[in-house]
Amino acid sequence: MSSTSPSPDLLTAARSHGATRERAREAIGLQISIFAFVLAGLVALVVFRLHSAPISGPDSLGQFAAIASAVTAIVVFVLGRVIAADPARHKRLGVLDIIDIAAFAFAHAMIALLGWTLAATIIEAGLIGAVVFPLPVLMLAGAAAGLTAYVTYYSATHLDLQLLATVLAVFLVLGILASMLTASDPQWWKENLSALGMTDDISARAFNLTLIVAGILVTTLARYATKAIPTTHPRGVSSVRTCLIIVGIFLGMVGVFPVDEHFALHTGVASGMVVAYAVLVIAVRWWVPGVSRTFLLLGYVFTLLIVVLSVFFAVGYYTLTAVELVAGTVVFTWIILFIRTADALKRDAGAGAVE
Repeated sequence: MSSTSPSPDLLTAARSHGATRERAREAIGLQISIFAFVLAGLVALVVFRLHSAPISGPDSLGQFAAIASAVTAIVVFVLGRVIAADPARHKRLGVLDIIDIAAFAFAHAMIALLGWTLAATIIEAGLIGAVVFPLPVLMLAGAAAGLTAYVTYYSATHLDLQLLATVLAVFLVLGILASMLTASDPQWWKENLSALGMTDDISARAFNLTLIVAGILVTTLARYATKAIPTTHPRGVSSVRTCLIIVGIFLGMVGVFPVDEHFALHTGVASGMVVAYAVLVIAVRWWVPGVSRTFLLLGYVFTLLIVVLSVFFAVGYYTLTAVELVAGTVVFTWIILFIRTADALKRDAGAGAVE
């Protein structure tokens, strides 16, 4: 027994090594944040030349902070993944690994860009006509980049399934919200949600790009979330992974093929995404028997809600936009909850094995 169990000294050393590595990461994160603060402040000094600046809009502090933070997020995320890499790993990164890193780096950049833009717009609405004086311009620009660097570095070095699910949710919400607020046609909602991607303006490009990157993120999460899920079904893991990958691929194709140019293909992949989701909700009780009854019931309620809303649209009571918004919300809410459920199952299985 004693020959196979780790000694207390080894366990203590392992914990000490983990704590030391975590402290080192925290110190590096603070150093990166300080560097981003100083660099953004110096760039702001060149851009604004010690002049006052509006809070939001063209040539504003908010615009500069958003762009600087987006660039910072990309650089810091990639750097964080390099620092967080397992030193014992000798396998080179594959194409899928590079795509995953690029997609999540872009997602963090978009979250920073849209988040700071939205924050500046809200602040300006409360301070109408106000401008930011020269010194606060430099300080706030640096603070935005520094905070973005710290949060992005933490995300990159502590990336797990639950954090990945959170990034997906925040990215989707901010991307679609930004497209709604900047749409050139204020009456777009009278047609359908896909109308946001029909024009040639920046709003349509943002909407379609959001869907494409979100599709890549879903396929990435499908591979990680379904890895080592405890199940007694011989093909349970592969079946769940296939359905989630189909949802991700079809979601990306919705953005690749705008509805005004490829109506049949756009409608087909959007419908296929819902079908794959419904199959997964119904069959997950057999593919992954360990999921809770509460989670299963929630999936049935979500599916029933989509069916009811579709009937309301068919009889003319609801607009298609309302149905798409609610259906999209419940589908991705279920996917995010499933990712967290799968992570909990794996953690419980790991804890049971240790005991």
